[in-house]
Amino acid sequence: MTFKSLNDCVNFLENQGELIRVKEEIDPDLEMAEVTRRVFQNDGPALLFENIKATPFPAVSNLYGNYERALKIFEPGFDRIKQIIKIKSDLKSLIKPPLFKSLTASLKTLPAFIHVLPVRKRTGKVLARKTKIENLPMIRCWPKEGGGFILLPQVFSMNPERNSILDSNMGMYRIQISGGDYIKNREIGLHYQIHRGIGNHHLKALQLGVPLRVSIFIGGPPAHAFAAVMPMPENMSELCFAGALAGRNFRYCIKSGFVVSADADFCITGRIVPGKTKKEGPFGDHLGYYSLEHEFPYLEVESVWHRKDAIFPFIVVGQPPQEDTIFGKLIHELTEPEIPKSIPGVTRIHAVDAAGVHPLLLAKAHERYVPYEIRKPREILTYANAILGTGQLSLAKYLLICAHEDNPDLDITNEKEFILHLLERIDFSRDLHFQTQTTMDTLDYSSENLNRGSKLIMAAAGKKKRKLSKKIPIEFSSDKSFSNPQMAAPGIIVIKGPIFTNYDKALKEINCLLTSLDNKQIMEGLPLLIIADNVEYICSKFSNFLWTVFTKSNPSHDIYGAKSFTKFKHWGCSAPLVIDAREKSFHAPLLVPDKKVAKNVERFGLKGKSLAGVF
Repeated sequence: MTFKSLNDCVNFLENQGELIRVKEEIDPDLEMAEVTRRVFQNDGPALLFENIKATPFPAVSNLYGNYERALKIFEPGFDRIKQIIKIKSDLKSLIKPPLFKSLTASLKTLPAFIHVLPVRKRTGKVLARKTKIENLPMIRCWPKEGGGFILLPQVFSMNPERNSILDSNMGMYRIQISGGDYIKNREIGLHYQIHRGIGNHHLKALQLGVPLRVSIFIGGPPAHAFAAVMPMPENMSELCFAGALAGRNFRYCIKSGFVVSADADFCITGRIVPGKTKKEGPFGDHLGYYSLEHEFPYLEVESVWHRKDAIFPFIVVGQPPQEDTIFGKLIHELTEPEIPKSIPGVTRIHAVDAAGVHPLLLAKAHERYVPYEIRKPREILTYANAILGTGQLSLAKYLLICAHEDNPDLDITNEKEFILHLLERIDFSRDLHFQTQTTMDTLDYSSENLNRGSKLIMAAAGKKKRKLSKKIPIEFSSDKSFSNPQMAAPGIIVIKGPIFTNYDKALKEINCLLTSLDNKQIMEGLPLLIIADNVEYICSKFSNFLWTVFTKSNPSHDIYGAKSFTKFKHWGCSAPLVIDAREKSFHAPLLVPDKKVAKNVERFGLKGKSLAGVF
């Protein structure tokens, strides 16, 4: 559909029977998020909250709560975007081959290209009225959050050296609008992670010693929010993508020197002042933990504009899957098939949503070096380094890469099948490649230092080296400090360990455990051993295994192995490889709903209420 506004989308979904109006009064402090989570978990409709405490504005959530609904919203632009991505991200390709290799491709992409370039307007509906920050819905999703947040912002900035609409960035960065030390109505927090486009603009503003002008758009056509999430090449503006996806050029106007999205529901304008930071957070993030309070830039607010019929959209994140998982699926569908063209030799890449996206990346690539010898990881290591040097893929913590030739039909999106394929072939003495003291995703708290941690490449190529066992040996271990061993999958044992206290003690404990493993031949069929706090939870679903193991471990600190050694700075071991996925004292807290709030929101599902029969 071609939506001119968020209202258009809301009305469309209501006519399709995919939206419910919640008429009862609801608190934006925890209640709206709790209701949204429950409806999402039940595969329910979008929700329009019409009566929110302490704000005159309605709010909508769960717009993208399932894949089919999201496709309805973005079709037919989604299919046209696929064609554009197949061409070239650089806008210069519009006038160069191979853009028009075939008439069919031309006809498919032409409507999208017509809407690529942003269009400047004299004014826009968003400038109809002004308000204050305090009048916006102060949505808190989790009990320990530091204040209210804008949860679907489109944060816009331009290169301060060029001031060109096409040399701009529109990203979805966290905006805190209450709490902390922010001056009410005058300051709001701006949290952006490393490897984000606004960082380049902020750096240039700091070098010039000038404030960075920032506009925060909220609402508007859904394609605008999706464009803010989409990982775009640096040489293509998100505004171009938004126009192509929406089937309608991104319309903007200039107000008091700020770029304003003419079709947005709200627009906040302000400046990041050089050299100033304030504490931001905590916030319940998409990895399933709180991101903690840290110093970040903040905006000195100039104006808050809104449409007469403004709707405040929001999304609730937490341990996957949540609504943002649908965004992730759409992004994967657009980008993953094209990555082999960007990194020739790589045949597939899959960022694992169940593990929080950045903690775990799977890849297949060609292994063709020295074809007259037995195949082992050589060429795929060059591709592993290329992957970790590419865009947001560089934030991957664990990269598991296998040779395409060993099983061309291996489904990389089947995480369990892929990991078992790797475990059958990997040589732990040779195929583990660490990067230590390196840059990490800002939201990853498996290390004690913000933005710092380690990475591990696990590479596998060649014939099977072992048959994975499906049973735990009767005399698995004589070490009484560890208990309750269970199988997470063939070849993978999870065992409960003592409470983690420090790394020196952990090293001694795990070395004792490895010494106690009786039958080394049997352990060859059990090459991966996970130490955890909650064995039953991890083994109940493979998605739980993925989330726990890869979000709670820092490779350089939490990986051990039988007969481990260091030779010429290369670390290796024999089976089993041990990953310590226990809670550490410096880990960020888990996201746990407030029990009282969870009980209170049950009123919305009672007979005669708006959500009766929905949850």
